Amino acid sequence: MKIHRQSLTAYGAPLCETVADLPTPKGSEVLVRVERCGVCHSDLHMQDGYFVLGGGKKLDVRAGRALPFTLGHEIAGRIEAAGPDAAVKTGSQVAVYPWIGCGQCAACRFGDENICSSPRHLGVTVDGGFATHALVLHSRYLIDYGLLSPGYAGALMCSGLTAYAALRRLADRAARAPLLLVGLGGVGMMGLALARAMYGAAPLVADIDAKKRAAALAAGAAEAFDPSQPDARKAVLKATGGLYGVCDFAGSDASLNFATCVLAKGGKVVVTGLIGGGYATAVAMFPLKAMTIEGITTGTLAEARELVDLVRKKNIAPPPIADRPLGQASATLDDLRAGRIVGRVVLAC
Repeated sequence: MKIHRQSLTAYGAPLCETVADLPTPKGSEVLVRVERCGVCHSDLHMQDGYFVLGGGKKLDVRAGRALPFTLGHEIAGRIEAAGPDAAVKTGSQVAVYPWIGCGQCAACRFGDENICSSPRHLGVTVDGGFATHALVLHSRYLIDYGLLSPGYAGALMCSGLTAYAALRRLADRAARAPLLLVGLGGVGMMGLALARAMYGAAPLVADIDAKKRAAALAAGAAEAFDPSQPDARKAVLKATGGLYGVCDFAGSDASLNFATCVLAKGGKVVVTGLIGGGYATAVAMFPLKAMTIEGITTGTLAEARELVDLVRKKNIAPPPIADRPLGQASATLDDLRAGRIVGRVVLAC
C-alpha cells in the first residue's frame, strides 16, 4: 500500500506528487484516511520557507524539515488503522487537531501545545494532510465532528480555531460594543459567523477587497469598510465612537495600524494574521489609550473541542467552501497567493 502526496520538494517552487509506503501505526498512533484538507494562508509561508518581518528582514523557517515535505493541517477523514494502544473505532469520521506539542515543556503541561517550543505540528514540522493518509500521534487529537461536512470540520481545526481563540480573548470587550474584524480571508469569514453566534451581535468588517466586503455583508456583517481609503478611520470612528475590540486577521503593518487607530480608550486588538511587516507607535500611547495588543497562534485542543461543540449546538453555517482535487494543491496555493479565493478551498484527497 502506498500514500500519495502533494509535497514540497524545493522552497519557492510548486508542489509535486510524491509516493511513499503507507505507514503502519504503532503504539497510540492512528492512521487517518484523509477526506478533505483545507488550504491555509500559512501554507504559503511554508512553501516560501520564510515569514516577512518587515524592514527587509525575513524569518527563515526551513531548518529541521526534510524534503520532500507534505503541507496541510486542516485535516478531516476516517480512521483507517490504529496501533495496539489506541482506543478508537475503525471507520469513525474525525477532524484532526494538528497543533501537537512535545508533551513535556511548560506550555504543553498547561495545555498550550499550539505554542510548544518543540512542536510536532502536522503540515508544519511533521508531514501533513495534502495526502491520501495522515499519521496522528495519539487518538486524543481526533475529534468526532458528527453531522458536519468533512471540509467544514477540517477548516475548523485552523481557520475556525484561530478565529474562535481570538474572539474568546475579546469576550469582555464584546460585552461593551460590537467587534471589528480586519481581513476577510478564510479566517476572517469564519470569525464573522462565530462572532455572531458567540456574542449575539453582528460585527463590523474591513478589507481592501470589494468582493470580500460584499461577501461579508451578504453573510451578515453589520457594516463594511475599506481601510485603504483615506477617510476610513474617520468613517469607523463616526459610526462607532471608537472600538473596544478588534481582530486583525490580516497581520500586516497596514492592518494593525488601522486596527489600533480606531480603538477607543481601553480597547484591545488581537492579531492572528501572518502577512508580515513592521509596526511602530509611540510607547506613551499604550498607557494614554490604555490599549492592548495581543498575538495568538491558533488555539488549544480544549478550545478545538469547544469550537466543534459550539458549531453543532448553534448550527453555525460554514463560510464559502469549495472542493478541489488533491492534484490541484499547487494551483490552489497560487490562487490563494494572488487573492483569487473567497472563503476556503479544501482538497478532496
